[in-house]
Amino acid sequence: MTIQQDERLEALSGWLVETLKLTVEAVEPASSDASFRRYFRAYSNGMSFIVMDAPPSRENVRPFIRVAALLRNAGVQAPEIIATDEERGFLLLTDFGTRSYLDALNAASADRLYEDALDALALMQSGVDIETSGLPPYDERLLGVELDLFRDWFLGLLLGLALDPSDSEVFDDLKQRLIASALEQPRVCVHRDYHSRNLMVTERLNPGVLDFQDAVIGPVTYDLVSLLRDCYISWPPSMVEVWMIDHYTRLCETGVLDSVDLDLFRRWFDLMGMQRHLKAIGIFARLKLRDGKPGYLKDIPRTMNYVTEICRRYPEFAGFLSFLDNRVLPRMSLDKVT
Repeated sequence: MTIQQDERLEALSGWLVETLKLTVEAVEPASSDASFRRYFRAYSNGMSFIVMDAPPSRENVRPFIRVAALLRNAGVQAPEIIATDEERGFLLLTDFGTRSYLDALNAASADRLYEDALDALALMQSGVDIETSGLPPYDERLLGVELDLFRDWFLGLLLGLALDPSDSEVFDDLKQRLIASALEQPRVCVHRDYHSRNLMVTERLNPGVLDFQDAVIGPVTYDLVSLLRDCYISWPPSMVEVWMIDHYTRLCETGVLDSVDLDLFRRWFDLMGMQRHLKAIGIFARLKLRDGKPGYLKDIPRTMNYVTEICRRYPEFAGFLSFLDNRVLPRMSLDKVT
């Protein structure tokens, strides 16, 4: 912990006691995430709370506050915001406990937990008004910037792999196809990180949903593939197919999808997964190289496997699959990103 972080923890503790007048028995680390935010668990009068520390020079708590209200109004269990100090980047939140979906998922619990998670996703997709939400669009520019993370941080900086003109042509073609597929989908509220680490197992209104501050208005399949083809845990394709079709059926019934063929929805789902997984691989590399967080490297092989599986399913990605097979995967093995 740096001196600056120590100073922020001291200021945060002072805010709880002096400003909020809480009798605080203890403050302990709860978690950190892939950003500059930190979370602490504070104990007061037999209750526990989560306190977010978001340094204003690095993070803005206002999107978190806005999206939390949108989700709660839609019936999704986002944390209740009890107190705020927006200028200093402190939030006091309700505590969903310590058991994440990633901790709880197994063969016996998966169907029940995913049913709850898909219920919450359906509420978010149908219950947030995309016209009045004020959320930014998941547009062509943002989709492209995210895909460039794979090229710049993973291929270039982590693997030291420079693209020749032929490779660049293949990658640019891939980008165009993935972006076009994303932009032709119906638009809904998109959490952007709806997966097992950000869903907490709760006794009522399961799950508790976290880390939603980057929400946008975008493709209907994004959060679905984020959940079902999770970078941190994988399931047999047959199970993923059943859950995907169940959600597709619900979207049709609720009117979110209008006359969309299942085969087209499946293609959207597959290609959206490629965009997300390539982005995630780039982010994992950046976390290692820029932020000194190497722990995410172990999740790259699982995430890359999703990409190669989809490339094999669609002939138009044969060129990119060849590039991965011949240039990327051997370098991953040499660099021990496996």
